[in-house]
Amino acid sequence: MIDDATQQPNLQALGIDQFLAQDEKKDLLRLLTAGSVDDGKSTLIGRLLHDSKKLYDDQLAALERDSKRVGNAGEDIDYALLLDGLKAEREQGITIDVAYRYFSTSKRKFIIADTPGHEQYTRNMVTGASTAHLAIILIDARKGVITQTKRHSFLISLLGIKHVIVAVNKMDLMGYGQEVFEQIRADFLDFTTRLDIPDIQFIPLSALKGDNIVDPGENMPWYKGLSILNILETIPISADRNFVDFRFPVQYISRPNLDFRGYAGRLASGVIRTGEEVVALPSGKTSRIKSIESMGESVDYAFPPQSIMISLVDEIDISRGDMLVRKNNQPHVERHFEAMLVWMDEEELDIDKQFILKHTTQKVKARIDSIRYEIDVNTIQRSETAALKLNEIGRVVLTTSRPLLFDSYRKNKQTGSFILIDSLSHNTCAVGMIINRVSRESLPSKLTFSASQVIDRSLVNTMEREKVLGQKAMTYWITGLHASGKNDIAYKLERFLFDQGKTVIVLDGGKLRSGLNRELGFDKADRDENLRRVAEMAKLLNDQGLIVIAVFISPDKETREQVKEIIGRGTYKEIFVDTDIQTCRERDNKELYRMADEGVLRHFPGVHINYEVGTADIVIKSLAEINLADLI
Repeated sequence: MIDDATQQPNLQALGIDQFLAQDEKKDLLRLLTAGSVDDGKSTLIGRLLHDSKKLYDDQLAALERDSKRVGNAGEDIDYALLLDGLKAEREQGITIDVAYRYFSTSKRKFIIADTPGHEQYTRNMVTGASTAHLAIILIDARKGVITQTKRHSFLISLLGIKHVIVAVNKMDLMGYGQEVFEQIRADFLDFTTRLDIPDIQFIPLSALKGDNIVDPGENMPWYKGLSILNILETIPISADRNFVDFRFPVQYISRPNLDFRGYAGRLASGVIRTGEEVVALPSGKTSRIKSIESMGESVDYAFPPQSIMISLVDEIDISRGDMLVRKNNQPHVERHFEAMLVWMDEEELDIDKQFILKHTTQKVKARIDSIRYEIDVNTIQRSETAALKLNEIGRVVLTTSRPLLFDSYRKNKQTGSFILIDSLSHNTCAVGMIINRVSRESLPSKLTFSASQVIDRSLVNTMEREKVLGQKAMTYWITGLHASGKNDIAYKLERFLFDQGKTVIVLDGGKLRSGLNRELGFDKADRDENLRRVAEMAKLLNDQGLIVIAVFISPDKETREQVKEIIGRGTYKEIFVDTDIQTCRERDNKELYRMADEGVLRHFPGVHINYEVGTADIVIKSLAEINLADLI
């Protein structure tokens, strides 16, 4: 390996043990290169490795040999070949996959991600940028700020990268003219006024010739700034990490013996010390830090991104996916939130699908309630869309099966990011950055009919089942306000049909709410999701030839119409129990109306929500005035 003159004296003076101990303490800078095709990203990194003396002798010999055989730099060494490892990359002279390279100097360690420039590989670029502290955006001096420059700048802003070096490359092809550099600088700053990138530095360079890569170039005496390596070694990144908001997602419970229970995981943000009071979420139980272990040793405090083991003074039921936080500094605990989504699947987003959402150390089921808009990353313009395709970016509203413990991505990358996984193929189909929680009142209604997309492969059809059971499959949807008497009617109708030899099932709203749909709330979006599930279940039971009696308040007229569409008009009969609100209040032995009046309950029909009439097939006032046979 070619010696690093900056490190060799230190090694001789300190000795190997002390030198290695000192080397371990150096901080790590993760960076990526971005830019259009042929802007010279791979060449820049190759030149950086070469000029900083980080290549082994055999690597250098292979590079010189490959440059003559498959290189694209004429008589010069093609430094891009150090990064373009795939056969297709060398044949086409482009980067396809993300290539990672590690090197270090006497001041800092580095991991470089060389990301693709092609638009079709945007998801690869996002992958490389997800953990980066700094981005180097290369601009071809001949072309200036182009569409792909804007695309990558927007993605860098979206992913929260705070430091950007704009490297104006190929200055040798433009006569090293200062006016060219200044014009590109002005154009880039004009575009980025709409983006959130707090630290931008500009460097003119020639990656092929080595100007301003490691040492200042002699060809541009008008440039008085630092070289690429100088900036990488000195740029401050410690302040970029969140040391204020303590967030410790629990990954693993360690129970080696009866006297010890530890909670292991990676500290996402904040600094924690022994003796401090913490709260376990979502339970809300409090305790104090008894001990902290890191790398097998007890420590007094810990900071991100350390992997640690915490033990508490008190015995608390804590599981994987729970989070330890400070009492007066807690994340959002919500099921509904907005996020920016980068779609990474070849198959476009189906808004009716259910996904698995992985956030910190927990996995939950999730659905996409709506797509607010899609962003054209080339123009930063917003537009309405019904789906997202590969590499497209949109703002969406999501709901999870149980609450997430999250912060906004801008505040905390670790607790504000997630991935979506296809629940059938288990492919990672999107990455997301949480914007904020969504108020329940503003949630979109989501009740859609998608059964027509499913192929029925059963060899027994519904008519055959009905013939064997001796009945016509039907769903009787009994609706009305709470305490209107609809449950009494439903169960008496069940008894009546059963006595006639019918096979009948009652879907009671209260029972489903306490079991299958217990994670759903009572705002409109969750109420509609509850009814969608019930309607799909009723249809499946009808397809088996069974009679279903569904008992739900379902106050929204449009929602009941959609329920009818899901179940099927030929097998749906709606029965409205029209009991006045005063009678309902008098019958209410659960005192739900009183709690709604006092504000304990929200979104309560008859108090906060009007019941919309006009869709029922049969309207009845009370059980006493009807003949059950008339209902069927």
